[in-house]
Amino acid sequence: MSGQRLAGKVALVIGAGGVGNMGQVIAKALTNAGARVMVAARRLEPLQAFAGTIGGWAEAADITVRADAVRLAERLKEVAGGVDIVVNATGHGLRGAFEDVTEEQLRDIVDLQFIGPFMFYQALLPVVRDGGSLIQISSATATIMLDDHAPYMGTKAGMDHIMRCIALVGGSRGIRANSVSPGLTETPMTAGAKSVPGVFEAYRAKYPLGRLGTAEDIAAAVVWLAGDDCFMSGQNLQVNGGLTLRGNPSRDEVDASVIAATGAPRPKP
Repeated sequence: MSGQRLAGKVALVIGAGGVGNMGQVIAKALTNAGARVMVAARRLEPLQAFAGTIGGWAEAADITVRADAVRLAERLKEVAGGVDIVVNATGHGLRGAFEDVTEEQLRDIVDLQFIGPFMFYQALLPVVRDGGSLIQISSATATIMLDDHAPYMGTKAGMDHIMRCIALVGGSRGIRANSVSPGLTETPMTAGAKSVPGVFEAYRAKYPLGRLGTAEDIAAAVVWLAGDDCFMSGQNLQVNGGLTLRGNPSRDEVDASVIAATGAPRPKP
């Protein structure tokens, strides 16, 4: 990705702590498009090394802690006078049968994927410059079903609606707020699933475009949403190769694909 579509812009990407994860790919794409990028994650040391590779800067922050979001806003105002692009790429793929999800698991994912992002955008909105762009990395499963992911899907869907609320609040200042919804994406987080023969094949069959998504696909959408010529707000951009037309495979379909590929039942997580 090249060009200077975002020249002069300042961006914040939270959730960029994992090596090669979606947050880091997004941060690189924003940098390549001309933005100066602050990256944030819970652990500072590995994040600083990544920030150095993109000529950006790093801040330790936990999205579930309101004080951390406030500190990020203050830091952005201090070093850059504000921010133009805010991307939340945090998340956790909690999996488990509906009846087996514990109260602790439920409260953890609600904190991470709903309460935390809500407070994060609350804290950042005052330092977003007029005409800025807020981008939430959501999931196709906020729209279509996936077995055994109820808390994950519910919290992602809830934040999609919060982004619509923010779009109304920020509209008078020209601030746009949108979600981007990947399907199953080839990232370090999904490497475990990919290692089981038959799993990715079951999903790939559901994609009309014939392949799974990549982090680069999502980063390209983020760069477009971040640009001044994007006249879109309060929307959920489905960057998932047409997956929503067919839906995710069921648990039985995945199991059948694994059995066909290996001759043995799919191992339990």
